[in-house]
Amino acid sequence: MQDVLSMVAELKRPRLLVQAVRLGFEEYRREVHLPRLLGAVEVPLRPGAAILRLLELEAVMDGGRRRRAADYRVARHVAVLVALMGEAQLLRALAREA
Repeated sequence: MQDVLSMVAELKRPRLLVQAVRLGFEEYRREVHLPRLLGAVEVPLRPGAAILRLLELEAVMDGGRRRRAADYRVARHVAVLVALMGEAQLLRALAREA
């Protein structure tokens, strides 16, 4: 099984979506964004667990994007991708400290 950082690294998304994520990345705050994106979740959720939940959510959203679903919201998709990148950065930092 792949590790979560490899799974994040393998995501391939349209350039415009990635550019929007890069612009929003600096504003990511896990204690604010994770509960909003994942529902009533305990914020001390480990980064690896958060990444897995965010990957599941993002896969659903990307499916909606590809199908051009009426309920697809690009702003929410960007927010999920920003959270994914933020959690991946946190996981890498924790791995370096260990």
